[in-house]
Amino acid sequence: MPRRAPPMSPSPAPGRRGLLAAAPGLALALALAPPLARPALAQGGSPAAVVERYHAALLEVMRQADRLGPRGRQARLKPAMEAAFDLPAMTRIAIGPGWSRMTPAQQAALTEAFSDWSVATYASRFNGWSGESFSVLGESALRNGDRMLRTRIDRPREAPVELGYLMRESGGGWRIVDVYLTGSISELASRRSEFGALLAEGGPDRLAAELRARTARMLGG
Repeated sequence: MPRRAPPMSPSPAPGRRGLLAAAPGLALALALAPPLARPALAQGGSPAAVVERYHAALLEVMRQADRLGPRGRQARLKPAMEAAFDLPAMTRIAIGPGWSRMTPAQQAALTEAFSDWSVATYASRFNGWSGESFSVLGESALRNGDRMLRTRIDRPREAPVELGYLMRESGGGWRIVDVYLTGSISELASRRSEFGALLAEGGPDRLAAELRARTARMLGG
């Protein structure tokens, strides 16, 4: 079952336009795994500032989506996502307890495959711009020190979509460690059981190969 966020304001259901035909591929179950080293771009700034910088980069890619194509969007989004999201920690959370039983080489391969797949997911789904805009609605502190940042995507001809970003501070910087669609549901919490099935089927190599294959399909081969 997908994990639910801390209580937040209700939000409308998303529409089916290409912007968000499904939840972004970076929402994961909560865990207090120690994060890895942060890129310099992620240092400093409030949770809202980190997300607003990411949103600005995302909007720029959306405006140039047709010219860039899937691979061009992927190349533009990668540094912005690496700065805003803790992709290595999210990989560990997605894998779960089995992570500690993997070799360093297997962990590195899965981190790379998961990170590339996450960026490709955004590049594939945020594939155009029709006047959308992002706004920050509010921020709340959680008991473990994390922050929940509520944001909204306003769309001229469709209902707005509310996204909640779970933010975690480490090493002087805030990073996104989970995303909640419609403000409450962590879509990729369900991915954990999917990943578990792939690991049971063929171990870390099977999961990494599947993520690489999905990335290639989204980027057009």
